[in-house]
Amino acid sequence: MPSLLELARLILADDGTPYSPAYGDVYHSAAGGHAQATHVFMGGNGLPGRWRGRSRFVILETGFGLGTNFLATWLAWQNDPQRCAELHFISLEKHPFAAADLARAHQGWPAFAALSAELIQHWPAPESLRPGEHRLVLSEGRVVLHLVFGDALACLPRLDTEVDAFYLDGFSPAKNPDLWSPELCRSLRRLAVPGATLATWSVAGAVRRALSDAGFAVEKRPGFAEKRQMLVGRSIQQPV
Repeated sequence: MPSLLELARLILADDGTPYSPAYGDVYHSAAGGHAQATHVFMGGNGLPGRWRGRSRFVILETGFGLGTNFLATWLAWQNDPQRCAELHFISLEKHPFAAADLARAHQGWPAFAALSAELIQHWPAPESLRPGEHRLVLSEGRVVLHLVFGDALACLPRLDTEVDAFYLDGFSPAKNPDLWSPELCRSLRRLAVPGATLATWSVAGAVRRALSDAGFAVEKRPGFAEKRQMLVGRSIQQPV
């Protein structure tokens, strides 16, 4: 039986922003997690427009964290009358939060209240927070959250799916380099459908080079809040 994961702990920085002492970084901008998710990850991937008229749309995220990006995406999907029939959201996480900490953190976003309650209801029990995959079926079966708990570099090669959009949202490349490595970027590109898109708040040169070498065309766009720029990309060639 795989050992239990090392869980994250909900700790707030002086300004109230959730903070990870393990990585020395915040989980989202102090200007707001919901707004950051909307501008950087959804906007950077052309959502909600790109899922309209589709039977199924698949998003993969590197770092579930507090679930802010997922909840923002789910809420936008729910409020879109032209939404795709099914939304599949795959999220990698090495250090998940327990349900109680997630619920406490989500209290800061009243817009997420109903969705957070449904998510917490389906969140794996403490004894189930082990390395591996967990499939949460939400919104009467129309939204699937596929959680992958464990080291991303080890888990990604085992995934067999086609991804339409990527949310690259690990901690800072300087503090968590594995989630931005050339190896990880190649693993992401393997899963990308033709024309798959990506978005991230990081514009670090090493990140741009790793994504370009893996087969993504990347460009800078105006960033969110204190970040002057962000990065978007599109798959353009076969994996190397």
